[in-house]
Amino acid sequence: MIKNYINKKSGKVPESRKEIQRRFDHLDWKDQKKIMQAFLESGKGDRLWAYSKLVDNWDKSFEPRIKELWEQSHEGKSSWVVIRYFPTKYLSQNIDKFTDDRDYYFICLRLAEDKSYIIDRSKLSITDYLSVLYHTGRSLSDDEARDLLYKTVHDVCTEDSDYTHLSLYPDMGEDEIISPILFQNVNLAFYYLRKMDLIGVVRQFETWNEEVQRAVFSSSEFKTVLTADLSEYVKHEAKAKIAKKYAYLALDDKYKNTKNFCVDSILTPREWFPEYTICEGKEKPSEPSDLPFEPDENDSNLPF
Repeated sequence: MIKNYINKKSGKVPESRKEIQRRFDHLDWKDQKKIMQAFLESGKGDRLWAYSKLVDNWDKSFEPRIKELWEQSHEGKSSWVVIRYFPTKYLSQNIDKFTDDRDYYFICLRLAEDKSYIIDRSKLSITDYLSVLYHTGRSLSDDEARDLLYKTVHDVCTEDSDYTHLSLYPDMGEDEIISPILFQNVNLAFYYLRKMDLIGVVRQFETWNEEVQRAVFSSSEFKTVLTADLSEYVKHEAKAKIAKKYAYLALDDKYKNTKNFCVDSILTPREWFPEYTICEGKEKPSEPSDLPFEPDENDSNLPF
């Protein structure tokens, strides 16, 4: 089978390729190595397939060929292979050549294990930054942790998107409330802070989140949506937008740094909230929050 693939004059290359790829995962390691070596010496389509297999089937004997191919073209998943398996010294020397969106995050997970390595925070999202800190055993002060968590809330609340990414999608109940801790990125940031044992920040945020829940439940928008003739999906999304509004209002003023942002612009599309006037493109002063930024830790039992 491999001989027919390698012999381009056999007339059986397409048939052999298809059969090799079908059987590959069930072959022994010796045969898998031969196949990947052969595919790395073939055309681009076959090399791309080989890269995808090398990500989980690595051997150092492939390093010279992968190095040659990556430095020539950075094609396909060759960067994934280099980032995962090449020496950290090589990654550090060539770090500016990795240009895909999250390349730096994966490189950083390896380089940051050396505590002398200085993380370039500007190249990471908040959640990726927290992930790197957690996975490489680095510390974070309570103040910085709190800033990053509430900055994540701010970013979710002010993002220009019609769809709200949540960490879970429970069955819709008539009185179900969506709160900030269910926003996907907020939940992920919260997860890393909890794993890093930043207990004070975690407990404070849980209490803050509960206060936002109460504000949402008491709001006229929430009551309107509950009785509105909306599909289950639309009602779910409308509740998420209401949660964004009241989460934003509950933020400390130092996190409300978005210019030309009107909090009621979150409540769109208009047909979901027909009773509310939406301001668009106008700067509006930050509205004072009725919710404390640092709530009393003894406020109530926490549900999370």
